[in-house]
Amino acid sequence: MRDLVGQSALRGARRQWSIDDLDWAALAPERLSATDRSVVRFITFIEDHIPGYLTFFLNAFPVAGQDLGIEEFCFNREYFRFLIAWAHDEERHASALTRYQIEAGMSEPDKLARELAEEGRKQFSLPYDHPIQAFAYTLVQEKATQLFYQRFATIVTEPVLHDLLGRLARDESRHFAFYCQLVSAYVQRHGLAATVPSLKEVIGTFRMPLADTLAGYWRWSLKVADAVGYDHTEAYESLARVVKDFTGERGEASAADLMSFVQRIRGL
Repeated sequence: MRDLVGQSALRGARRQWSIDDLDWAALAPERLSATDRSVVRFITFIEDHIPGYLTFFLNAFPVAGQDLGIEEFCFNREYFRFLIAWAHDEERHASALTRYQIEAGMSEPDKLARELAEEGRKQFSLPYDHPIQAFAYTLVQEKATQLFYQRFATIVTEPVLHDLLGRLARDESRHFAFYCQLVSAYVQRHGLAATVPSLKEVIGTFRMPLADTLAGYWRWSLKVADAVGYDHTEAYESLARVVKDFTGERGEASAADLMSFVQRIRGL
């Protein structure tokens, strides 16, 4: 964990950006379609829930308590370094999207703050007990989000939003790369036979963040996905490819089983 977090921190330091780097003077709200506005509102809710996401992971990987073993504490302490950097990126996403809505005349500050608070105060949780499942879930979620921003950028003509989406996608790609390495290291240490059942459970129960809490999520998300030409299940294959790298070892049947399982899930 120490090595992987160190690599991630270096990548992040080289690719930092500021909200003020966006050319706000070039904003052209008249070039926003009704779909664009709907999608921006949708993704602002998702990104703004970062306090809930961070709270979940800090509770799942605690760094305080005399009952923690030294090795567990050290593992969680290193992961904490990543989580804080990740939360900083996601908070910047939320702030940038919030400002975008205000600058584009889509909402006004107090109204938007109340709308975000209504959803933001709802608790986020994942139905998993094992660390590899939390890591695998986040791998899929980060890849799905990256793909979504890339697809959305292909249909957007408003220049500031197009620029912002590219920045968001690059950040999500960095987060995804970290979780790819982490899941890969976990599989390498514990073996395919021991980890594939947990990974299958994640894929079989996967829901994007806020799917069960955001008001009107399912209808809204389907409209958004259709408009953008996006299918979050594409991200499942990224997890399967991480596992496929180990097919030369014992447990090749487990890897093939996971690949087959992904294809069945995507076919539903």
